[in-house]
Amino acid sequence: MTWSLPIGSVGGTVIRVHVTFLLLLLWIAITYYIQGGTQAAIQGMAFVVLVFACVVLHEFGHVLAARQYGVQTPDITLLPIGGVARLARIPENAGQELVIALAGPAVNVIIAALLYFLQGTLPTLAGTGLQRPETDMLERLATVNVFLFLFNLIPAFPMDGGRVLRALLAYRMGYAQATQVAASIGQGVAFLFGLLGLFGNPLLLFIALFVYLAATAEAHSVQLRQVARGILATDAAITRFESLSPLSRLSDAVQALVRTTQHEFPVVDGAGRLRGVLTRDAMIRALMEHGPDVAVTEIMTRDIPAVQPRQSLEDAVRLLQDKGAPVIGVVDSAGRLVGLITPENIGEIMMVHAAQPRRPRAIVRRQTATSPWMP
Repeated sequence: MTWSLPIGSVGGTVIRVHVTFLLLLLWIAITYYIQGGTQAAIQGMAFVVLVFACVVLHEFGHVLAARQYGVQTPDITLLPIGGVARLARIPENAGQELVIALAGPAVNVIIAALLYFLQGTLPTLAGTGLQRPETDMLERLATVNVFLFLFNLIPAFPMDGGRVLRALLAYRMGYAQATQVAASIGQGVAFLFGLLGLFGNPLLLFIALFVYLAATAEAHSVQLRQVARGILATDAAITRFESLSPLSRLSDAVQALVRTTQHEFPVVDGAGRLRGVLTRDAMIRALMEHGPDVAVTEIMTRDIPAVQPRQSLEDAVRLLQDKGAPVIGVVDSAGRLVGLITPENIGEIMMVHAAQPRRPRAIVRRQTATSPWMP
């Protein structure tokens, strides 16, 4: 996730903090300082850090549950409204997703129970006030964990409740249909949050936007995987393209950009192996910074992921999403580049699929390159 800073790693999972979380700390510090001075400000920031420590433990509940099913978690990102654990893949088995989704809220229940035991009293809703420095910190922390448990069970993506709802629906309908239903419910919840936010709570407006976009993205992601399943990578690849040599200069690439419709140019060695990809945006930046005589090998994107022609397009989609590469190479058994897969290819396949919902899939092999799809 952009605008996030890594602060550590646990068991191969990188923990990141979004810059907006740092702004939250600053806001809390100022609020507490106005109410109670420097000591109150320090206590306020300490409380927020403890809350997000609970959020991290919540996310690691998902991580540990996911690992039981062989699903890795590259990173966890802390945001002002909570944490996001990025799973390498979402299990399409309803039972597995249900366990993974419930593991996080279960951690909050355990934390709240332990704090209740230490306090000896039942936490009250009054303890949740972040702007009440006079309230006992353990009491507030216990109640916040109860709130996190309830909030995360709201049936809307990206909250755990949305995934719980999808898992339960998937027992009675297909995974894709369950996702569409759960996403629609999530968008409805987002609309409700937005409506409530119009009456004086701007935070709800932010949450509403976040939930709506997350629900839409989840539905799109599942639809994309469903369409890509069963299609061969070679059937979705650009097979006629112009490539560059490792000896090419930026001026050569610019000429190719002008005379073709390509926006991504593979850099291929004498044996036909893919060395990297030079994008249009990289060309423009390099022209301003280095001039036209710089070698393409100095400005290209390296380590481009590749798939075999007979692999599923779903594998290429997963690589495109996980690696963040501009393209995916299609290589033969000898490692020679025979095609390119771009986000635009995949987007056009989805449009073809949507235009022919009741017919067999009709995939037209791409013969020429066009401009890349921009999300």
